[in-house]
Amino acid sequence: MLLTLAAIALVAAKEGPQQPLLLTPGDVDPSLLLPPPPAMDSTQGRSELEQLHRFERTRSTAEAENAAAEGKIKDVSVFAAAMGPGFSLDRLPATRALFATVRAEEQAAVERGKAHFHRDRPWVSDATLHPCGNLENPDFGYPSGHATMVFSMASILARLSPAKAPAIMARAAGYANGRVVCGRHFRSDVVAGQTYGMIIGERLMEKPTFQARFYEAAKELKAAGF
Repeated sequence: MLLTLAAIALVAAKEGPQQPLLLTPGDVDPSLLLPPPPAMDSTQGRSELEQLHRFERTRSTAEAENAAAEGKIKDVSVFAAAMGPGFSLDRLPATRALFATVRAEEQAAVERGKAHFHRDRPWVSDATLHPCGNLENPDFGYPSGHATMVFSMASILARLSPAKAPAIMARAAGYANGRVVCGRHFRSDVVAGQTYGMIIGERLMEKPTFQARFYEAAKELKAAGF
C-alpha cells in the first residue's frame, strides 16, 4: 500500500500541480444544455442502431483501422493537416498550454454529462455489434468525449486562425464521425458532443484567464505564420 501511494505521489510530482478549472459546473450544466438521448426503442434509437450495423457491414478494414487510430489522438495535433506544415506543438508552447487547458475543461464537463445521462455504449446495448478498438471497462457514451474534445478545440482554433476555420471545422466533423464509423458511439452521442464542445469553447472565451492564454497563443501562431 505504501509503495502504491509513493508511486502515485511520484507520478503527480512529475506531472506538476493541476491548474484549477476555469469553468464551474454551473457554467456548463449538461442537464440544461443537452437533451436526453433517444430511448433505444424509439424510432430514432432504432434508426441509430441500424446505422451502426450498416457501418459494420460496409466499412473496410482500412476505414476501421483509421478510425481506431484517430481515436487515440487526444490533443490539438489532430488538426495538424488542417493547419498546414509546421503546426507542431513542440514548437508552439503557448498554443500547447492553451489547448491543455481546453482538454482539462472539456474532460471535466464530459464526465458530468456521462454521469448525468448514463447512456450505455452501443455494444453494451446490443452485443451483436463489433466496434473497433479495446472494449474493456467502457464508460457511458453520451455525450461523446471525443466529439466534445474535437469541437471544443475546433471552436478555439478557428478563432485563432479564421482563414483556416472551414478546414478546421471539417476536420472536427470527420474525426467525430469516425466514432460512429468505428461503432464506438451512436450518432446522437456525437451530435451532443458537437453541441457541448462548441458551448464549452464559447464559455471558455468568456473567462479573462483563458482570454489571456488565448492572446498569448494568438501571438505565437501569428509569429509562426499561422
